[in-house]
Amino acid sequence: MPNNRIYTSLFILFFASFSGFSQTPTTDSIPKDISKDIPKEVVVDSSVQKPMNILAPSRAAFYSAVLPGLGQAYNKKYWKIPIVYAALGTGIYFYLDNDKTYDRYRDAYKRRLAGFTDDEFYGDGTTPRVSNEGLIRAQNTLRRNKELSLLITFGLYALNIIDANVDAHLLQYNLDENLALKPHFKYNEQENSTNLGVTLNFKF
Repeated sequence: MPNNRIYTSLFILFFASFSGFSQTPTTDSIPKDISKDIPKEVVVDSSVQKPMNILAPSRAAFYSAVLPGLGQAYNKKYWKIPIVYAALGTGIYFYLDNDKTYDRYRDAYKRRLAGFTDDEFYGDGTTPRVSNEGLIRAQNTLRRNKELSLLITFGLYALNIIDANVDAHLLQYNLDENLALKPHFKYNEQENSTNLGVTLNFKF
């Protein structure tokens, strides 16, 4: 009888869903002689959304904290990895450059205090090209630049972690065509004008 065939098919689908199959059952996995009698609403949709992984955002953030860019690789956003390293590399470069220049002015100032006049900022004349006060001001400015560069680098490092965490959250949202937010553009022939807006489409 047709009802017995439907019950048999439902049992096969129920058993297959708990038997560890790697693919969602469809009519292809049902014998040919009974799949034709199964109502359409019984066939399982192959586009069923994967269950959410609540640990994915924390895992992505942890990976980026251990190694910047690793969380982006975990999220399969590989194009972000060069951006992460370029941003961090720029911050580190400016810190090292300011630190090196700061050491030059500090060493020159120390030699001035020791009575020497052979530093690179003194010059060839009897009057120093950069005065002692100028050396002090340069050291203060470079020290602030060092601290600012270090602060920006740590900020970019934290932003790398936040980006991986937020990305892992967003990747688990339902972004299929059944729920979509799209721009709306339509030409109004009666008023000879255009209508701009945003439409929210929800299909079920």
